[in-house]
Amino acid sequence: MTSSLSSSNRKVAVVTGSSSGIGYETSLTLARNGFLTYATMRNLNKSGNIKSVADKEKLSLKIVQLDVTDDGSVKNAMQSIIAEASRIDVLVNNAGYPLNGAFEDLAMEEIKAQYETNLFGVIRVIQAALPLMRKQKSGIIVNISSGGVTLGGIPGGSAYVSTKFAIEGLSKSMAYELEPFGIKVVLVEPGVIRSDFINNVVAAKKSQDPNSPYAQFMQNVAASLQHMLEGGSSADVVAKVVLKAVTSENPSPKYLAGKDIEAWMEAKTSMSDEEFLNMMKQNLMK
Repeated sequence: MTSSLSSSNRKVAVVTGSSSGIGYETSLTLARNGFLTYATMRNLNKSGNIKSVADKEKLSLKIVQLDVTDDGSVKNAMQSIIAEASRIDVLVNNAGYPLNGAFEDLAMEEIKAQYETNLFGVIRVIQAALPLMRKQKSGIIVNISSGGVTLGGIPGGSAYVSTKFAIEGLSKSMAYELEPFGIKVVLVEPGVIRSDFINNVVAAKKSQDPNSPYAQFMQNVAASLQHMLEGGSSADVVAKVVLKAVTSENPSPKYLAGKDIEAWMEAKTSMSDEEFLNMMKQNLMK
């Protein structure tokens, strides 16, 4: 930490999953643009890179341990932040990981773990922040979703994308309830992003069995994804979209992040559902 945390006129941002990828870039982007930023992460051993950059650039950024799957960790982290900063103006729910595998090959325990992090983790953090946001009568909650929702689904991503569909339903419903308290809810849907997020993919155990009836199908999907990654956007593209949303007087309910998802969305609006589905099959299952 290289700057005072006591500046009363500075807006406060909290970002989950900040050790790498979108969370890492978003935390740094917000800090560089004047936000007093709390970069939270499950494993503090992964904080070296962001701490080094923050120290070098003399950013007002503090690293806090927060495991979104642990009630006690979320409570302690949020209480600590609130006690120190006295307010939360921006909450970015980014922590999550993709579970990869054909649906039939997913074990129930694997699906539950996916939901525990990607959905219930978001719920825990939001519920911990809402009392303060209501009291201060302001705040913006940014939930990082997935372009897979706009696409209507991704082969091999049934568990992951379904958590993002749930987050979108949660966000849109909450928005009605929170608007009277001056709290806004925003969704950001990234396309294919070149980041450590891809390295954090958890392959379903059964999907790694060469005897799985879906083995060849998943190999084709993996090859297509690798090709798409080569033309994917960098994580800072998403960070800039988040910055745009949280600094706007009237943010949109949803933002797309990445040229690929923008192109797909444009195609979707100009095609029939059947035409769009056939196009996605050609791109995702070569």
